[in-house]
Amino acid sequence: MGFMFCSFTTIMEINKEFLGKLFEQAVVNPRLRQNFDLRTSANDNSQRMLNALLPGTVVPIHRHPQSTENVFLLCGKIVEVICDENGNEIERIHLDPSIGNYGCVVPQGAWHTVEVLEPSVIYEAKDGKYGEDRSETFDAFKAKEAENKEQVSTGKATRL
Repeated sequence: MGFMFCSFTTIMEINKEFLGKLFEQAVVNPRLRQNFDLRTSANDNSQRMLNALLPGTVVPIHRHPQSTENVFLLCGKIVEVICDENGNEIERIHLDPSIGNYGCVVPQGAWHTVEVLEPSVIYEAKDGKYGEDRSETFDAFKAKEAENKEQVSTGKATRL
């Protein structure tokens, strides 16, 4: 998947009209979400984006082993859900700017997901280029873990 990078020659306003267009794109996206990349070049080794999320979107439990994740809610209501190493929910952080709960910082390596309670837009930022930051979903991690256990039990483990 290719990315378009922002080229700011004038100030970019992030206003109700802009977010409305992002929501329009999310409605027709089968994933019920749409992001807008705020990086300015391929040399930017971060992830900075706006993400429009609609109720019903499924964000798999995942983690970022090399970075914290900063999440700021511009509008809407979401719940950031933190999970333990078995995928069990251990904490729920309710974000709702109308009552003063604007965001959170998910710790490096913490398993997490999000529940979208109403159409919402978050600004999220992480270190590392997308696809190169060792982020992983819980299901992929567990499948790899099971495969490693199987290799050990059958004596096919790879030695380094």
